[in-house]
Amino acid sequence: MSIVTVVGNPRPGSRTLGAAVAATDAIAARLGHTGARDVIDLSALAPTLLQPEADASVEIALELLTSASVAVVASPTYKATYTGLLKAFLDRLPPNALAGTAALPILVMGHPKHALAVEVHFRPLLVELGAFVPTPGLALLESELPELDAADGPLARWADQVVPQTADHVVPRTAAREGALR
Repeated sequence: MSIVTVVGNPRPGSRTLGAAVAATDAIAARLGHTGARDVIDLSALAPTLLQPEADASVEIALELLTSASVAVVASPTYKATYTGLLKAFLDRLPPNALAGTAALPILVMGHPKHALAVEVHFRPLLVELGAFVPTPGLALLESELPELDAADGPLARWADQVVPQTADHVVPRTAAREGALR
């Protein structure tokens, strides 16, 4: 099983990055995954992402994402949805590129009125790419970010809710892959 984190914040070292890594750690712990986890911070790819010619770093990031068993995909909320940077990255994927991947969407928002954006805007994007998206996505208020390390905070409650669905999807997929390799 491989777990990849994709962060669509244009700012390096963002709070969204911190929240996404904390979410990935929580998901990995609950899935019993002790292996390496890759992080794709799109702020580092932004200068080359919109260039018409192929860029090796973007291609590597796309390959990491498409080969993941679980993808934690996070963005700050911009104009009541995810960032254009994240959309530009995901637009480079062909149809069904995330088939067989459990994608866990996270939106970091400044106001609770944006809470539906994770389900109304973000989930359909990931589903369109073929991903299995457990319910619910995480709409995380900026004011909740200091609580991410708490065992009973919003992140822990969300992880407890989505991991059983994710495990049901990932385990058969992993077993099928292992069987095909024998």
